[in-house]
Amino acid sequence: MHTKGTIKRIISFLLHGERPPIYAQISYLEPNNRLKGKKIIVTGANRGLGYSMAKKFTEEGADVLITGRNEESLKKSAEQIGCSYIVLDVTHIKFIKPFFEKAYQMLGDITCLVCNAGISLHEKDFFQITEDSFDCQIDTNLKANVFIAQEFMRLKLSQEKAGNILFISSEVGELADNRPYGWTKGALNSFVKGIASNFIEKGIRINAISPGVTCSNMTGLNPNEDLFVQTNKTKRAYLPEEVAEIATFMLSDCSNCLSGQIIVCNNGKTINTRF
Repeated sequence: MHTKGTIKRIISFLLHGERPPIYAQISYLEPNNRLKGKKIIVTGANRGLGYSMAKKFTEEGADVLITGRNEESLKKSAEQIGCSYIVLDVTHIKFIKPFFEKAYQMLGDITCLVCNAGISLHEKDFFQITEDSFDCQIDTNLKANVFIAQEFMRLKLSQEKAGNILFISSEVGELADNRPYGWTKGALNSFVKGIASNFIEKGIRINAISPGVTCSNMTGLNPNEDLFVQTNKTKRAYLPEEVAEIATFMLSDCSNCLSGQIIVCNNGKTINTRF
């Protein structure tokens, strides 16, 4: 075995020359300072989960910029969080490039992108789906995310700098579903895994969080009221602050080993089991 290993090293040397040594540095981060120096964009952050994440990122030392379609609510949220904002409808692809140019000027750099903007039209069944409802959810949940990520990666590659993209998916992306919302999240998860493998060597990490039913405007669940949810493993809705904690870890340097991962936050509900 020793001889075989020696031969492999000799062949590798002949083919590639002498390889420089590789070292790693472990990151130890202080509480309330885990994102210090990060410049983070969060889409769809004027309320709900996006708002909670942006608030947490700011508390952890990041410089944050949020987006949304409604300027009145977006401005109010930005003032409450203590961050910058730009009005953006993510489905208008032609505005994505100028958006990044403006965001870069405002932040001075962009190190992390959190693609949170999404929509569910809650069709009751397969036959309630219309062409318009289908297109609306595809455009918001999938198409917009693809082109926002594409522009961010163009920026990082042109700078030859590392970057971090975090998509907010859903547990339904792990399940068989009969509605467009679930289809878009399943496709998004596949997209994350596919592009992550292509760009990790360029220093760009790409992951997703897939929460279970969480209190938000989309689900109609209020965190200050009864949190009972029959379909959740714990029989309660998850809080947006819980997901924000995981997102903070995913954007921090402590998660440098993670790329191409779908972090499912539902207490194991979607685990395949024989029991």
